[in-house]
Amino acid sequence: MLIEAGHYALALALSLSLIQIIVPLWGARVNDPALMGVAPATALAVAGCVAFAFLALTTAYVTSDFSVLNVVANSHSTKPMIYKISGVWGNHEGSMLLWVLILTLFGAILAMAKDAVPQRLRANTLAVQASITLAFLLYLLIVSNPFTRVTPAPLEGQDLNPLLQDLGLAIHPPLLYLGYVGFSISFAFAVAALIGGRIDAVWARVVRPWTLGAWIFLTLGIAMGSYWAYYELGWGGWWFWDPVENASFMPWLAGTALLHSTVVMERRDALKVWTILLAILTFSLSLLGTFLVRSGILTSVHSFAVDPARGVFILAILIVFIGGSLALFAWRAPLLRQGGLFAPVSREGALVMNNLFLATACATVFIGTLYPLALEALTGEKISVGAPFFNLTFVPLVVPLLLLLPLGQALAWKRGNLLGTTQRLFLVFGFTLFATFVLFALTIKGPVAAPLGVGLGVFLILGSLNEIVTRSWRRGQPFSITLRKVAGLPRSAWGMVMAHAGVGLTVIGIAASAWGVENIATMRLGEQVRVGSYHARLESVQPRTGPNYREDVARLSVIRADRAIGTVETMKRVYPARGMPTTEAGILTIGLSQIYISFGDVQADGAIAIRLYYKPLILLIWLGAIVMAAGGTLSLSDRRFRIGAPVQARMVPVPAE
Repeated sequence: MLIEAGHYALALALSLSLIQIIVPLWGARVNDPALMGVAPATALAVAGCVAFAFLALTTAYVTSDFSVLNVVANSHSTKPMIYKISGVWGNHEGSMLLWVLILTLFGAILAMAKDAVPQRLRANTLAVQASITLAFLLYLLIVSNPFTRVTPAPLEGQDLNPLLQDLGLAIHPPLLYLGYVGFSISFAFAVAALIGGRIDAVWARVVRPWTLGAWIFLTLGIAMGSYWAYYELGWGGWWFWDPVENASFMPWLAGTALLHSTVVMERRDALKVWTILLAILTFSLSLLGTFLVRSGILTSVHSFAVDPARGVFILAILIVFIGGSLALFAWRAPLLRQGGLFAPVSREGALVMNNLFLATACATVFIGTLYPLALEALTGEKISVGAPFFNLTFVPLVVPLLLLLPLGQALAWKRGNLLGTTQRLFLVFGFTLFATFVLFALTIKGPVAAPLGVGLGVFLILGSLNEIVTRSWRRGQPFSITLRKVAGLPRSAWGMVMAHAGVGLTVIGIAASAWGVENIATMRLGEQVRVGSYHARLESVQPRTGPNYREDVARLSVIRADRAIGTVETMKRVYPARGMPTTEAGILTIGLSQIYISFGDVQADGAIAIRLYYKPLILLIWLGAIVMAAGGTLSLSDRRFRIGAPVQARMVPVPAE
């Protein structure tokens, strides 16, 4: 009965979404506050209905209700509870229901922000957001119903894809969807502004927290997915330029440009048309990522859909929303009033360059991802576009962008002094060059690009910290006053410094991977294999049984200078319900570096193939992403940028007459 109630709740949400579209739009047109007031109430009701439906499906998974086809195809009674819950979104229908749930929850949050957004803008925004909800609810009810019953009900399910039975994959999709769907609010605000014909600094101030929040979640989602692929798939890499990876990376690049563009618009009331276009394109790329992953076009562990009808339906959604919003933009954008002016050499000018580099880099990823698919669809010819293409096109665009970042951060608003700014960065340049030359001397026979990359990362970190120094320190100033100024800096300034320093940490981690060492060997008990400055000795190979799998466990000791520093276990697993083998890599973390060991095939004489890696400073790649997200969160907590939290005016005492 609960399953039918969940299905009915989706149908009710569909009807309420239709009301949320029509009534507020008409109310905004005729300036009727009562009609515009319908939007928040219906948004909350739609979120409640979808939340109930999601809870109903979750209950079916938790209780192993095998009368539901979705549960039969993706669960098993012996599966651990955490994976029963994550199995709700570990399939096509459930993941799309999660997508819609997050979409409606964002709408509900906006509906409750009564004093943060002007009523007309909020009504139009919630109506646009409801149109997206309506489209995906139709998709769920027509071609991807998660509540389909199966008769007779089997005694046992088919289990979840073993690769998805991992804590990382339990966390990764919700984070990614919070990023994808978060940009839907920025998109809805942009379309609402085009409908209303008004966009100003107030609009940018309203949109910026939503954009920043979506960017934070997408950053964490991409990082979590990268780390999951690194340790779960057993190949030892952290990024492969896979189309599914690119599908999430493209909206991140566009969203980063949008975030910086809203800063210029809020400060100088400039870049209005460009900011609106970026808001549309960022969510359009999120929809495109949904289409690529959920349509069955791509074959990946992330891809669940195989029904062509689903792909056609999502393609229709893409055409309607991307085509419709771009048509509206072409019609209304020329009517928008232009904003303030600024000199080319200024912080605004640097942010414009930032946007151009990011947009171009996003375009290269877009072409490299979509061109093979388009070529195959038109000619039937299959080609592969991989790392060599992206390294040759993406990297030359990102390097100058990163070099520009500390310089642009140090420029003044409206009109900057390039010579003075360069002088303020003199120590940063000097220390960066010194560190780079030292690395070259220490690794003289190693790869040339690695010290240069590490030097670039150091430049980014020091350049970011320089912002705090220049805003707090003056020559001859007492140290106590400097500390007071540092403590008094707004959270947004600290957040910006952290985010940019996080980029530097990630760059260092990526560059240091060039010093990594790989060794593939066949090992017997007691034998040792060298990897970098370490040795790994095979101690034992034993069978073990898990809750819903069997595995062979290889246990190795890691030794350096005749001293054991730790043990590593790597496994070969088989899940009987699916009959699918997986490899679980063993990882030993040594500071910021890791020893990575993967279990290979068992030879006829009982020896086993082992793949070993030494990965120096590898953790900086993901630590940098966490620092970026933490910086964004710190900025979001700044009172000046929180929705509906105006800054209290400082009281100035008036002397008595």
